[in-house]
Amino acid sequence: MTLAIMVQGTASDVGKSVLVAGLCRIFYQDGQRTAPFKSQNMALNSGITPDGQEMGRAQIFQAEAAGITPDVRMNPVLLKPTSDRKAQVVLMGKVATSMDAVSYHEYKPRLREQIISVYQSLASEYDVLVLEGAGSPAEINLRDRDIVNMGMAEMAACPVVLVADIDRGGVFAAIYGTLALLQDHERWRVKGVIINKFRGDVALLTPGIKQIEELTGVPVLGVMPWLEVDLEDEDGVALQRGKYLHTGAREIDIAVIQLPHISNFTDFNALAAQPDVRVHYVRHPDELQYSDLIILPGSKNTLGDLQWLRESGLAQALLQAHCAGVPLAGICGGYQMLGETIIDEVESGLGTQPGLGLLNVVTRFAPSKTTTLVDAAMQADLPGWLAGAGDIPLRGYEIHMGETTLNAGCRPALWLEKEGLRVADGAVSDDGQVFGTYLHGLFDSDRFTRTVINALRVRKGLPPHDATVNYARYKAQQFDLLADAMREHIDIEKLYQIMREHKEPA
Repeated sequence: MTLAIMVQGTASDVGKSVLVAGLCRIFYQDGQRTAPFKSQNMALNSGITPDGQEMGRAQIFQAEAAGITPDVRMNPVLLKPTSDRKAQVVLMGKVATSMDAVSYHEYKPRLREQIISVYQSLASEYDVLVLEGAGSPAEINLRDRDIVNMGMAEMAACPVVLVADIDRGGVFAAIYGTLALLQDHERWRVKGVIINKFRGDVALLTPGIKQIEELTGVPVLGVMPWLEVDLEDEDGVALQRGKYLHTGAREIDIAVIQLPHISNFTDFNALAAQPDVRVHYVRHPDELQYSDLIILPGSKNTLGDLQWLRESGLAQALLQAHCAGVPLAGICGGYQMLGETIIDEVESGLGTQPGLGLLNVVTRFAPSKTTTLVDAAMQADLPGWLAGAGDIPLRGYEIHMGETTLNAGCRPALWLEKEGLRVADGAVSDDGQVFGTYLHGLFDSDRFTRTVINALRVRKGLPPHDATVNYARYKAQQFDLLADAMREHIDIEKLYQIMREHKEPA
C-alpha cells in the first residue's frame, strides 16, 4: 500500500517546497521509493523532463532529492503568469491555453479527473508520495473548486501536515486562524503542525506550543530552525522578500536584472554557489555599479519587461555599462532583449519593438513552444573574455516561444546537439563582450562556469581560482543537510505513524 502525506501552509512562502524536498530525501534515505506531487503549481521557474515536458522547478528539485528522474506527472498543471491577471496554462507538460484568473477558476473542475488519474498512476509505482499544497487551504473564496489544497487531499485520501512560518510573525494566530476557517471534514484531516524558520531558543515557544495544541487539538510535530541551506526557489516570492540581498564581499560581482516577469532565475544558483562570486538581483540603475558581469535573465513577458527596463532607466544603464566595457549576457528572454528587433503578436501582442541593439539578431514569437533537454558546446575561437570557453561541453534545456535569426556577419555562441545534428544557438558580438543564448542551466556545467569566472578574475587583475565546484555534488550535500536538520527537529517517526494509521471516514 502506498503511503502519502500532504504538506500545506498557512500562507505562501512558508517553506512548503523545501520541507517536501526534505521529506523526499528522508524517505529516500530510508529505502522508500518516493515521489513528490503538486497538482497545480503557479511559478515562472520551470524545467524540462527527459521526454521534453515542462514542469515546475520545485517538483524537479524535489524529485532530485528523492533520487529519481523528474516526471511531468509530479506536476500535471503549471500556471505561468504573463501579467497580473493572466497566465499561460501548461497541462501535462504542454501549453494548453492562456486564461485570466476568473476563467481558470471556472475551468478547474474539468481538471479533476485527469489529476486523479495522474496521481493514481504515480501511487501505483512508488512506496511514498509527498504532496504539496499551494498558498493556504483557508482561501475560502476558492474552496468550492479547489484542486491543490484540501480538494487534492480529499482526492488522494491522505492526511495533512500544516506548516507555519514564525519568521514573518503571528505564527500562533496563523495556525489557529487557518484551522478555524477549515470545514470540519477538512480540519479532521490535519494531523500535525510544523513551525518553520525559527530563530532563537525553542524553549521560549513551549508555552505557546502547549496552548495552541490545547486550543486546536492538533499536535506540533516540530520546530524547524532557520536554515542556511541552498536550494532552488519555487517562484519569485523569494526575490520579493529579499532572500538574495547578500551583503558579503566577494571578489567577483555578478548582477542579474530582476525583471518584473523574471523566469528561471534558478539558472544562477550555480554561480552563487561559487566561493568567489556574489550574485545580486538589481532593480535600480545605481545598483549596477562595480558589476563584473551583468546578466539579463529569462522573462515570461519579454516586451513588457523590455519596456520596464526603459522606464526604470536600467536600459540606459546597461548601454552605459556596455560602453564602459562591462560584459553582458542574456539568457532566453534576456537574449531576445539584447537583439535589434523583437516581433511579438503572440505573448504580449505589442507587435514590433526595438531591442537594446547589442546583438545583430531579430526575434519573432510563434505560438508553439520549444521544450527540450539538450547537450551543447560553446563555439570554438570565441573572442574577448570568452576565448577560454571555446569548445567546452554544456548540458541544459530550452523553454521558449521565440525564434531568433542572426543577421549577416553575426556569429552563434553555441552549438546544440539535436537529432544527431549540430544546430547553432545564441549570438556573440565581434569583441565577445556581449553574448546571448536560449540555453537554460548552462552554469550548472562546472567547467564552463569556472572558466568564465576565471576570465572575469583575469579582467580584474586577479589570479585564476583553482577550485571547481561540483554543483551536482553540492546540491546533494544541501539535500542531506536539510534531511539531517529535519530528522533532528521534527518527529519523523510520528509522520510515518500518521501515514500508516490514516483511514478515511466511512
